[in-house]
Amino acid sequence: MYKDKEIAAIERAMVAIRRRQSRRVLAKTQGAGPEFDVLDVIEGAREPVTVTAVAEALSVDQPRASRLVTAAVAAGVVRREADQGDGRRSCLVLTDAGRAALEQAHRARRETFAAATEGWSAAERAEFARLLTRFVEAIR
Repeated sequence: MYKDKEIAAIERAMVAIRRRQSRRVLAKTQGAGPEFDVLDVIEGAREPVTVTAVAEALSVDQPRASRLVTAAVAAGVVRREADQGDGRRSCLVLTDAGRAALEQAHRARRETFAAATEGWSAAERAEFARLLTRFVEAIR
Protein backbone atom coordinates (compact mmCIF):
# COMPACT_ATOMS: atom_id res chain seq x y z
CA MET A 1 0.00 0.00 0.00
CA TYR A 2 1.23 3.44 -0.91
CA LYS A 3 1.97 5.45 2.25
CA ASP A 4 2.25 8.98 0.83
CA LYS A 5 -0.62 10.94 2.43
CA GLU A 6 -0.86 13.33 -0.53
CA ILE A 7 -1.27 10.43 -2.96
CA ALA A 8 -3.98 9.01 -0.69
CA ALA A 9 -5.73 12.41 -0.69
CA ILE A 10 -5.54 12.55 -4.50
CA GLU A 11 -7.03 9.05 -4.68
CA ARG A 12 -9.94 10.04 -2.41
CA ALA A 13 -10.60 13.17 -4.45
CA MET A 14 -10.52 11.25 -7.73
CA VAL A 15 -12.90 8.60 -6.37
CA ALA A 16 -15.29 11.37 -5.29
CA ILE A 17 -15.11 12.94 -8.77
CA ARG A 18 -15.72 9.56 -10.43
CA ARG A 19 -18.72 8.85 -8.23
CA ARG A 20 -20.24 12.23 -8.94
CA GLN A 21 -19.60 11.86 -12.65
CA SER A 22 -21.12 8.38 -12.69
CA ARG A 23 -24.25 9.96 -11.23
CA ARG A 24 -23.93 12.75 -13.82
CA VAL A 25 -24.20 15.41 -11.10
CA LEU A 26 -22.71 18.19 -13.21
CA ALA A 27 -24.80 17.33 -16.27
CA LYS A 28 -27.99 17.13 -14.22
CA THR A 29 -27.42 20.60 -12.79
CA GLN A 30 -27.27 21.85 -16.37
CA GLY A 31 -30.36 19.95 -17.48
CA ALA A 32 -28.23 17.96 -19.91
CA GLY A 33 -29.10 14.41 -20.90
CA PRO A 34 -26.60 11.64 -21.56
CA GLU A 35 -26.59 12.55 -25.27
CA PHE A 36 -24.39 15.50 -24.28
CA ASP A 37 -21.54 13.01 -23.85
CA VAL A 38 -21.78 12.47 -27.62
CA LEU A 39 -21.43 16.22 -28.20
CA ASP A 40 -18.27 16.31 -26.10
CA VAL A 41 -16.81 13.39 -28.08
CA ILE A 42 -17.54 15.04 -31.42
CA GLU A 43 -16.18 18.39 -30.29
CA GLY A 44 -12.94 16.86 -29.02
CA ALA A 45 -12.31 14.63 -32.04
CA ARG A 46 -9.51 15.16 -34.52
CA GLU A 47 -11.07 12.85 -37.10
CA PRO A 48 -14.61 11.96 -38.21
CA VAL A 49 -16.65 10.46 -35.39
CA THR A 50 -18.61 7.22 -35.74
CA VAL A 51 -20.67 5.25 -33.24
CA THR A 52 -17.62 3.06 -32.71
CA ALA A 53 -15.53 6.14 -31.89
CA VAL A 54 -18.19 7.25 -29.39
CA ALA A 55 -18.12 3.80 -27.75
CA GLU A 56 -14.33 3.91 -27.45
CA ALA A 57 -14.20 7.51 -26.19
CA LEU A 58 -16.87 6.91 -23.54
CA SER A 59 -15.70 3.38 -22.63
CA VAL A 60 -19.14 1.92 -23.26
CA ASP A 61 -20.27 -1.00 -25.40
CA GLN A 62 -21.51 -0.54 -28.96
CA PRO A 63 -25.25 -0.87 -28.13
CA ARG A 64 -24.98 1.80 -25.41
CA ALA A 65 -23.09 4.12 -27.76
CA SER A 66 -25.73 3.54 -30.43
CA ARG A 67 -28.50 4.47 -27.98
CA LEU A 68 -26.64 7.64 -26.99
CA VAL A 69 -26.17 8.61 -30.63
CA THR A 70 -29.83 7.87 -31.39
CA ALA A 71 -30.83 10.13 -28.48
CA ALA A 72 -28.53 12.89 -29.74
CA VAL A 73 -30.00 12.62 -33.25
CA ALA A 74 -33.55 12.62 -31.84
CA ALA A 75 -32.70 15.72 -29.77
CA GLY A 76 -31.56 17.43 -32.96
CA VAL A 77 -28.03 18.11 -31.73
CA VAL A 78 -26.29 15.61 -34.04
CA ARG A 79 -26.93 14.37 -37.55
CA ARG A 80 -25.56 11.39 -39.42
CA GLU A 81 -23.74 11.92 -42.71
CA ALA A 82 -22.46 9.29 -45.11
CA ASP A 83 -18.70 8.86 -44.86
CA GLN A 84 -17.25 10.07 -48.16
CA GLY A 85 -14.47 7.47 -47.94
CA ASP A 86 -16.72 4.54 -47.03
CA GLY A 87 -20.39 4.83 -47.95
CA ARG A 88 -21.33 2.00 -45.58
CA ARG A 89 -20.31 4.08 -42.59
CA SER A 90 -21.97 7.14 -41.05
CA CYS A 91 -20.14 10.03 -39.47
CA LEU A 92 -21.66 12.11 -36.72
CA VAL A 93 -21.79 15.87 -37.19
CA LEU A 94 -22.91 18.62 -34.85
CA THR A 95 -25.99 20.56 -35.92
CA ASP A 96 -26.43 24.27 -35.22
CA ALA A 97 -28.51 23.24 -32.21
CA GLY A 98 -25.65 20.95 -31.10
CA ARG A 99 -23.12 23.78 -31.34
CA ALA A 100 -25.46 26.04 -29.34
CA ALA A 101 -25.97 23.29 -26.74
CA LEU A 102 -22.21 22.86 -26.40
CA GLU A 103 -21.72 26.58 -25.91
CA GLN A 104 -24.39 26.56 -23.19
CA ALA A 105 -22.77 23.51 -21.57
CA HIS A 106 -19.37 25.24 -21.58
CA ARG A 107 -20.88 28.34 -19.97
CA ALA A 108 -22.68 26.30 -17.29
CA ARG A 109 -19.62 24.18 -16.48
CA ARG A 110 -17.39 27.22 -16.27
CA GLU A 111 -19.88 28.92 -13.95
CA THR A 112 -19.84 25.81 -11.73
CA PHE A 113 -16.03 25.72 -11.69
CA ALA A 114 -15.84 29.47 -11.05
CA ALA A 115 -18.19 29.08 -8.09
CA ALA A 116 -16.14 26.16 -6.74
CA THR A 117 -12.96 28.24 -6.88
CA GLU A 118 -14.55 31.54 -5.88
CA GLY A 119 -12.34 32.11 -2.83
CA TRP A 120 -9.17 31.19 -4.70
CA SER A 121 -6.66 33.72 -5.93
CA ALA A 122 -5.93 33.98 -9.65
CA ALA A 123 -2.55 32.37 -8.96
CA GLU A 124 -4.22 29.42 -7.18
CA ARG A 125 -6.63 28.89 -10.08
CA ALA A 126 -3.76 29.07 -12.57
CA GLU A 127 -1.71 26.57 -10.57
CA PHE A 128 -4.67 24.21 -10.18
CA ALA A 129 -5.38 24.39 -13.93
CA ARG A 130 -1.73 23.72 -14.73
CA LEU A 131 -1.41 20.80 -12.33
CA LEU A 132 -4.77 19.23 -13.19
CA THR A 133 -3.97 19.42 -16.91
CA ARG A 134 -0.56 17.88 -16.30
CA PHE A 135 -2.14 15.13 -14.17
CA VAL A 136 -4.79 14.28 -16.79
CA GLU A 137 -2.19 14.15 -19.57
CA ALA A 138 0.05 11.88 -17.49
CA ILE A 139 -2.79 9.46 -16.70
CA ARG A 140 -3.52 8.78 -20.38
